[in-house]
Amino acid sequence: MSQSENKKPREFGLSSLAINNRNTVFVITCIIIILGLVAYRSMPKAAFPDLVIPQIYVGTPYPGNSPVDIEKLITRPLEKEIKSISGVNKITSTSIQGYSTILAEFSFDVVPEEALRKVKDAVDRAKSTKAIPDDLPTDPNVFEMNFGEFPILNINLSGDFSIDQLRQYGEYLEDLIEKVDGISKVNIRGVQEKEVRIELD
Repeated sequence: MSQSENKKPREFGLSSLAINNRNTVFVITCIIIILGLVAYRSMPKAAFPDLVIPQIYVGTPYPGNSPVDIEKLITRPLEKEIKSISGVNKITSTSIQGYSTILAEFSFDVVPEEALRKVKDAVDRAKSTKAIPDDLPTDPNVFEMNFGEFPILNINLSGDFSIDQLRQYGEYLEDLIEKVDGISKVNIRGVQEKEVRIELD
């Protein structure tokens, strides 16, 4: 007898067991598929799942100033203080006529309440060190962007137009957006309100 004839064929025990018990394996496979379909159909689904993303919004109005001045006087000093916070992944800022917006995104291991507190402390430091002007009409608005509670959409208008033209376009869009179902409130920000000052002798 040759050496190849003396060797026994190698086999994998689990494969051999499955082949020898074909009916049992088929029934178990069918049960797994049925249970998987039942679990999939009974699984709760949401069109807008509640995702906890630690994002903090800082809005600072400063009427009467150009976007360049807003960037220099408010946006950059606040960004510098916010960047020094631990856990900040990304900072997105926008400087428009009379208004500054900053969105600070934190890593997921940071609790939103802690992120909000840290950003408020950073804004207070900028105010105390006179890094931002002290004649702001109101304090910077700092709040958590919780899209699960109130979905917000910001629409920025810009272009080679005057402030009055942009305001007209904004008011036109405001009327159209308010007619959309599900919209609760529409605000126009960043536009300086006109006023008349009369000085009497």
